[in-house]
Amino acid sequence: MTTEIKEYHILFYGSPEGYQTNRAQIALYGPAGSVAGYIRFNDPGMVFENDSQSGNVIIMHLPSAMLQSVIDVLRNEKPIYIYFAQGRGFLSTSKEPAGEGE
Repeated sequence: MTTEIKEYHILFYGSPEGYQTNRAQIALYGPAGSVAGYIRFNDPGMVFENDSQSGNVIIMHLPSAMLQSVIDVLRNEKPIYIYFAQGRGFLSTSKEPAGEGE
């Protein structure tokens, strides 16, 4: 199942351990306003969990180094989708013309 992302919010976790093995989390919301997924970010050396899906909610795990890139995509691209396949979460855009610019 592929869900279009309409809204998001970001949490940053303090302390050396972060929160529940994560340094930051982005919650993603679908068209009906319900949670479609979470992208959780881990620093080097933190426990890196497998991606998963529970019902319609997808949980992805990425390195903290990708946080800014994901935020950039969420702010500047449209439409954006989340889906789960082959044991992995995917965040994607649709096809766009080459050279389109901002």
